[in-house]
Amino acid sequence: MNLGISGRWALVCAASKGLGKGCAAALVQEGVHVVITARGDAALQATAAELRALNPAVQVLAVAGDITTAEGRAAALAACPQVDILVNNAGGPPPGDFRDWDRDTWLKALDANMLTPIALMQAVIDPMATRGFGRIVNITSAAVKAPIDVLGLSNGARSGLTGFVAGVARQPRVANANVTINNLLPGPFDTDRLRATAAGAAAKAGKSIDEVLAQRRQANPSGRFGTAQEFGAYCAFLCSVHAGYITGQNLLLDGGAYPGTF
Repeated sequence: MNLGISGRWALVCAASKGLGKGCAAALVQEGVHVVITARGDAALQATAAELRALNPAVQVLAVAGDITTAEGRAAALAACPQVDILVNNAGGPPPGDFRDWDRDTWLKALDANMLTPIALMQAVIDPMATRGFGRIVNITSAAVKAPIDVLGLSNGARSGLTGFVAGVARQPRVANANVTINNLLPGPFDTDRLRATAAGAAAKAGKSIDEVLAQRRQANPSGRFGTAQEFGAYCAFLCSVHAGYITGQNLLLDGGAYPGTF
C-alpha cells in the first residue's frame, strides 16, 4: 500500500531508540523526511545514520536536546521546514508508591508526558490546518486503559493528555482541515523501558530478569512481546492519507492483553 506521504516532513520525539525509533524508521521507509530528537547525542546520531541508510532519498536531521524544555522544543521545531507529521513520545516516569511522590515529582511527570506534547501540538496544529494536512500521533501507554498500580505517575499524566486530545481532535477547525490526532497505547513491547520495569520486579520478587520476562511473555495471549518495527508500521498508517477518517482515538497495541470487550 502506498501511504501517500512521501515528501512530507515529520518531527519524531524520543527517537534514538525503542518505539520512537521504530516510528521514525517506518516513516523514512515511506519517503518521509524526518527530524528526530533525543537527549543523548551519540545514540541519536547513530540512529540518524541507520535511518539514512534505510532510504538515502530522504533527509534525516538529528537535534539533540531536552524536548521537555522550551529551548529543546524550539530547536527541534526550527530544524523542521514544516511539520506535517508530529509523533509525540517521551520515556515514562519511574514506578513507585504515590505516598513517596512530592509536587516536584508530579510536575516532572506532567511536563514530560502531558504538557510537552500539548505545547508541540499548539505550535504545529494551526499551520497544519492552513495547509490542509496534518497527522499527530501521541505515544501514551496501555496503562491509560488498564492502569498499573505502580505506574501512578504515568497513569495520571498520560490520562490528562488523553482527555485533552479527546476535545481538541474534534474541534471543527482541526477535524475539518484534514488534521487528525490519535493516541497509540503500547502494551508490552521489547524495549529498554520494559526491561527496566522487569529488573525492578525481579529484584522485588527475588527472581532473575529472564524469569520475569518469560512469565510476562507467557501471560500475553500472543505469547510474545511486540516489536518496535510493527509499532512503527501502525504509526505510519495513522500518518497516511488513508487514515483521515480516524481521529480522537485511543488505539491499543498489546497482543490481546486487555481482557475487555470495549
